[in-house]
Amino acid sequence: MITRLGCPNCGTELSGGFVPCAYCGLSDDDLDLLRVFLISRGNMKELERHLGVSYPTARQRFAELLGRLGLEVQDVPVDRERILGDLAAGRLTVDQAESLLRG
Repeated sequence: MITRLGCPNCGTELSGGFVPCAYCGLSDDDLDLLRVFLISRGNMKELERHLGVSYPTARQRFAELLGRLGLEVQDVPVDRERILGDLAAGRLTVDQAESLLRG
């Protein structure tokens, strides 16, 4: 529980009992990642494009964000057909597909 809030610029302080917001402590990068994820309605490929990273890296960054928010990351079953289709279409490298297939 937070008991005191203060402004570093003007020195104003509030005291009392405050419940912290899980999202208020996120960095600007984390908030941007979350914003893009929400706007794209959870489309990880869109998140991948926005970040300019590989699909596995985008998934990892999102999992790390969930961890910072204290949200449990559940194991999602591997969609072999989608991964192999993305590999065949050139959307994934062999290393990326192998990493995703391992879970």
